[in-house]
Amino acid sequence: MSGHVSPKSLYYSIFGALMVLTAITVFAAFLNLGAMNAPLALAIATFKATLVVLFFMHVKYSSRLTKLVVTTSLFFLAILLGEMMMDYATRGLGVIPPPLQ
Repeated sequence: MSGHVSPKSLYYSIFGALMVLTAITVFAAFLNLGAMNAPLALAIATFKATLVVLFFMHVKYSSRLTKLVVTTSLFFLAILLGEMMMDYATRGLGVIPPPLQ
């Protein structure tokens, strides 16, 4: 534990920001942005998750080892999501193999 004590006002501010971002997400869901709907929702969700991890999970004031673990896990998550999206994007492009005999 870092021993850092944050004031309650910080937590209330972060909570308020999360509520505002949730309202923005709901508002954006009713907009017709075409192909930009999903990227906008993902960007807002990523920002909200970053606030939660940094402040409510106390990663901002943690040791360098904790920050390294969080960063490494996000790196591997990005790799897995990238591989999944490559698989999804290339479905149906190849020849369908014959059934096994």
